[in-house]
Amino acid sequence: MTPHLQLEDPPRLPSLKTPAGWARGPEVLPPEESEGCAGSLDAAPKKLCGYLSKFGGKGPIRGWKSRWFFYDERKCQLYYSRTAQDANPLDSIDLSSAVFDCKADAEEGTFEIKTPSRIITLKAATKQVMLYWLQQLQTKRWEFHSSPPAPPAAPDAAPAGNGPALRLELEQEEEEREDFLSPVQTPPGLVGVAAALQPVPAKPLALQNISLKHLGTEIQNTVYNIRSNRQAQGTGHGPPGEDPPLSVGPQRAERPLPSDPGTPGKDPADSPKPTAKSSLTANLIQKAKRPNNTFPLFAEGLTRTRPAQEKILALEQQVLMLTKELKSQKELVRILHKALEAAQQEKRASSAYLAAAEDKDRLELVRHKVRQIAELGKRVEALERERESLVQAAGLREQQVQELQRHVQLLLEKNQAKQQVICKLSEKVTRDFTHPPTQPPVPPGAADRDFLSQQEKMEHLKDDMEAYRTQNRFLNSEIHQVTKIWRRVAENEKALLMKCAYLQAKNCQVESKYLAGLRRLQEAAGGEATESSELLRQLTQEALQWEAGEASADGVELSPISEYDEYGFLTVPNYEMEDLKLLAKIQALEVHSHHLLAHEAVERPLRERWAALGDLAPSVELKQLLRAGVPREHRPRVWKWLVQLRVRHLQSPGHYQELLSRGQVREHPAARQIELDLNRTFPNNKHFTCPTSTFPDKLRRVLLAFSWQNPTIGYCQGLNRLAAIALLVLEEEESAFWCLVAIVETIMPADYYSKTLTSSQVDQRVLQDLLLEKLPRLMAHLGQYRVDLSFLTFNWFLVVFADSLISNILLRVWDAFLYEGTKVVFRYALAIFKYNEEEILRLQDGLEIYQYLRFFTKTICNSQKLMTIAFNDMNPFPMKQLRQLRRAHRERLEAELHELEQLKAEYLETRSSRGPAVPDGCTSEDEGEGEA
Repeated sequence: MTPHLQLEDPPRLPSLKTPAGWARGPEVLPPEESEGCAGSLDAAPKKLCGYLSKFGGKGPIRGWKSRWFFYDERKCQLYYSRTAQDANPLDSIDLSSAVFDCKADAEEGTFEIKTPSRIITLKAATKQVMLYWLQQLQTKRWEFHSSPPAPPAAPDAAPAGNGPALRLELEQEEEEREDFLSPVQTPPGLVGVAAALQPVPAKPLALQNISLKHLGTEIQNTVYNIRSNRQAQGTGHGPPGEDPPLSVGPQRAERPLPSDPGTPGKDPADSPKPTAKSSLTANLIQKAKRPNNTFPLFAEGLTRTRPAQEKILALEQQVLMLTKELKSQKELVRILHKALEAAQQEKRASSAYLAAAEDKDRLELVRHKVRQIAELGKRVEALERERESLVQAAGLREQQVQELQRHVQLLLEKNQAKQQVICKLSEKVTRDFTHPPTQPPVPPGAADRDFLSQQEKMEHLKDDMEAYRTQNRFLNSEIHQVTKIWRRVAENEKALLMKCAYLQAKNCQVESKYLAGLRRLQEAAGGEATESSELLRQLTQEALQWEAGEASADGVELSPISEYDEYGFLTVPNYEMEDLKLLAKIQALEVHSHHLLAHEAVERPLRERWAALGDLAPSVELKQLLRAGVPREHRPRVWKWLVQLRVRHLQSPGHYQELLSRGQVREHPAARQIELDLNRTFPNNKHFTCPTSTFPDKLRRVLLAFSWQNPTIGYCQGLNRLAAIALLVLEEEESAFWCLVAIVETIMPADYYSKTLTSSQVDQRVLQDLLLEKLPRLMAHLGQYRVDLSFLTFNWFLVVFADSLISNILLRVWDAFLYEGTKVVFRYALAIFKYNEEEILRLQDGLEIYQYLRFFTKTICNSQKLMTIAFNDMNPFPMKQLRQLRRAHRERLEAELHELEQLKAEYLETRSSRGPAVPDGCTSEDEGEGEA
């Protein structure tokens, strides 16, 4: 049984020996392919190889050089050497990222292979050979991109399950290519194995065909060929009158390969023993000789040995398959052992952590989690590097496609111009034949010559047209295939991005759990000054240090947690207490994790729906989209439309500028309070804290203009935050001003921002009733500890959660609020308490509940869950019920206020009737002045 030759890296080109009428193909066929070799040479599987001329060189030897080209299917590389007998290739061309081009106006048979690094110009013997090479190269490139990656355990074997699907895909690609350019028949004797039997194309000068760039490889190949020929001459004498290939008997095929096989014409017993040399040249010769017995080219020798060879090949294939299956099973067992061992180690670590009595033992688990974080970080970096390479490849593909499209457009224009010229010439010839011009008779010979020259020109033009049609069809097929490859690369990049985002989200979750573990350990350690508490403090300080600078410097992170979000708010608020700092970092990690996990599943489809929405109009679909949230790129446009719906009856051209001009004439009474509140507006937002930012000036002008717009309110604390949110989204002063007007004068009830805040107080009582109805357990628990929620919820309603929720969730609340009104505020207020209900119920002390309520809204990270609670779990929520509750509580509140006013009036009347009485022993102010 003869072993098969496998190409190594760099691959060795096969040697072809031609003395004594015996030759070998460029590659040994695998068992499944060599079964059909009993017939003629043309029946053998076609290998993409043959002689082509390559343009290259420098100086006086620059020109066409004959090269033997051979395609490696495993690496999608096209190798070339000077002759088919050379052992080492001169160089290779990477076809995986190459595009192909042929020019109609170039020399016949010339085509180009364009890679990102260079352009290789080749020339075939005929036009048919050129088209065959181009079609085959396209096919090989598509097969490489379509074939699934080989598993690590068996790189030579393709997965059995993907075979039929891959064949179907290749057949579809073949049919699509036939729509552009019909398949070219294989040129006999010019490509494939048969081309190796042809003599090397001669050049005028022997030096012209030598590659000076690869002179070392040329010398190695020459030495190798000389030694191979000498050894073949010394050992290749068989019986007289019999060719060596024909003496390969069945016994030879059934016997294992000897250590040093002789020539085909000699018996193994007569062959020389292997020498003790271990040089590279001897090994090259031995490797080159072995395939000679495994790739017979003649039918006579194969006819006698075919049954035995078929049995051997079938058994060999079975052994190979069983060996690979055994390897895969062993690898599976090894992986399962590792997984079992890791699970046992995790179980032992968890048991030790639970049973440990000291903090040192518990810190071991923390260190283990740190190592896990480091491993996940490395995996994310590796995936990101792979993604960057795919992005670069996709960019190159896109550039190549654009270049080909421009080239095709130029060719189409040129072809159209030539067709017009041909049509004009044809019309002129027809006109001259039908209506010959009246001119003196010319000699018959001159007319014939003129007719023949015109006919020759027409033939040339027809040839040019046919060449351009062929070029156009090929370029169309090339553009079609390159576009499909680019789409496939884009899909792979998308899959890698999703995988990378998932891993990064898991990394954030692990880091969040690590920080939560540190916090629990800190609480357990208390304020004792021990070695473990010092270590905990150091770990906490390291965890709180910001890594944003390092992540951006490396440029590896897919979407690192930046210091500020997209609207300028601090991602991790800068609290003074260390415990709150740790909580803020945990919350930032949780928010980032939810964002990464929801990006592909929720946000991408939502962006596509918004992009396809078109013109905005009130509808149920728009209502659902606004509740789900508006993407950032669409939010300014949508908010402007929502504001316009509410204030178009109030707007007039130049109204905002007129209000600003009033403030320039005289100062408004509220200007001083506005100035004081400017510095207190969103201290955690860089747009309002940076000294060079223009947002504070814009906010000042918006608030002053509103104070002139609505003198009954003027300015109320809280309006600065409403206007600031509008400015961050809309950015334009006038749009932010009208947004503030829409909220205060059309969305919120009257007297909401008046001095008495009557409507605000009414809404607080309405909220209490709704909480009792929707969340009775929570209200009973809070009532047990006499917790009043109005100290917290009053500010929620006044500024529409501007100080309470993180910006990602806050702006989604505003998206629905600007369209549906105050009903949304009630829904989200109830949803916030429902979101944290279980956490509040676990607290068993009034002080702890108040402390938790101070920051519990900042712990809400999952916007999708909060939105589902607000608009699904809180149903039914009829507006009619809300109006009735408001009306009833307003009447009670007005009655209470009226009663207070009466008590106040009675008190003032009683006091005035008594007069300014001075108690005994006290000196009045008048007496004091008289003494002075």
